[in-house]
Amino acid sequence: MHMKTGVEQCVYAIFLLSMLPDKAVLPGEAISQQLGTSPTYFQKLLRKLVSADLITSVPGVKGGFKLKKKTEDIRIYDIYIAIEGQQSLYSSSGIFRDMLELRDDPDPCCLLANLMEEAESAWKTVLQRETVASIYDDAHRERYRKKIESLKDWVHEKMVV
Repeated sequence: MHMKTGVEQCVYAIFLLSMLPDKAVLPGEAISQQLGTSPTYFQKLLRKLVSADLITSVPGVKGGFKLKKKTEDIRIYDIYIAIEGQQSLYSSSGIFRDMLELRDDPDPCCLLANLMEEAESAWKTVLQRETVASIYDDAHRERYRKKIESLKDWVHEKMVV
């Protein structure tokens, strides 16, 4: 399984947006710069998050992005689906069917299909359980406290009210 970096970038973009005070927005360019990603590519990701109703886009010179939902209501799985879509992680290519020469079998099987379905279900369960709030709480442990405070300062410098 390979997840694109866009999912990770979007989790941390929402993490940054969670540091905003009410009525403030953070410009997409600032988020992109902080995450070290291409501004053009990142704008596409932000549009997907807007379409998924996870964040709001505020147009104009004083525009930017802000959360549309509370962090405890944004599951990591929601972000994954917004970026990657609903498709299954596994799709049989028919190797087993071909090995046994079952091309005409009306009910061809794949020995891996059930196993992969079970693994994907477990993976989804974990991502549905965790929220941006839980990630945010983990980051506020003693180990990261000073760095998080510096990051909050950066957000407040870059925000637009």
